[in-house]
Amino acid sequence: MDLRRLRYFAVLAEELHFTRAAGRLRIAQPALSQQIRALEQELGAALIDRGGRGCALTPIGRLVADEASALLAQAAAARERIDAAVRGQGGRIRLAYTRSARGGRVDALVARFRAENPYVEVLAETGWTAPNVAGLLAGRLDVAFVRPPVTEPGLRCRFVDTEELLLAVPADHPLARRRAIPRELAAGEPAVMWPRENGPGMYDRIVGQVWPRGGFNLVRHEPDDEQLLRAVAGGAVVAAVPAGRARALRVPRVRLRRFTAPVPTVDIALAYPAQADNPAVMRLLALLE
Repeated sequence: MDLRRLRYFAVLAEELHFTRAAGRLRIAQPALSQQIRALEQELGAALIDRGGRGCALTPIGRLVADEASALLAQAAAARERIDAAVRGQGGRIRLAYTRSARGGRVDALVARFRAENPYVEVLAETGWTAPNVAGLLAGRLDVAFVRPPVTEPGLRCRFVDTEELLLAVPADHPLARRRAIPRELAAGEPAVMWPRENGPGMYDRIVGQVWPRGGFNLVRHEPDDEQLLRAVAGGAVVAAVPAGRARALRVPRVRLRRFTAPVPTVDIALAYPAQADNPAVMRLLALLE
């Protein structure tokens, strides 16, 4: 279907007057009439009821007007994407978030990238650090938010943020009455944690900071932070969780308590292949400089 004829018809459908539509299009009225008749012949249906002082759309004309607007908008957007690619501003980036780090600087970074690169298609998903690393190594992902340390030699990491670890305790637990919890009081408490294979580096860092002298009494596994907190709400276990995620979830009957100094922390980083050559990835990384 001729997009020029569709554009002419879309303007006529708005004006419902050949002279005014021709003026907007900056063409002669007979030329507009000729193009509309050619479109009607192409479609095999009348689109316009022509009157002495104006015109009206036929039922088919109203349908074509709606479809024409959608097609023209799609064509214009496609042209913008093509032009952006030619100027080096387009492309695609396959990105993975990590489940324990949404919000804060992570979401702000991606939002800024989208705003500054409107013609880059962002294909986003969410996973644990270990699957995200596997996706990068397999070439399925271009960048991924991860919880360091990440030691794979084929990947590089850029620091994004640090957040505090809190101890989640049941609302009626004696530790809930404290404003800050010494590590020795957490030792031996029945604890819930997600499986180590989800993110070995972060798992070991949490255990090493919260239970540095032993006493990590793991009694239960849950798949993610939300389920950890729900297990804590049940009243039988405690959990060490990143502050941002824990405060965002706001699970009832759970109290979040800080540790005494030194405050335990976990980092969030943006990982990417060492040989990355995707211009969109380079622009995302540049926002971290």
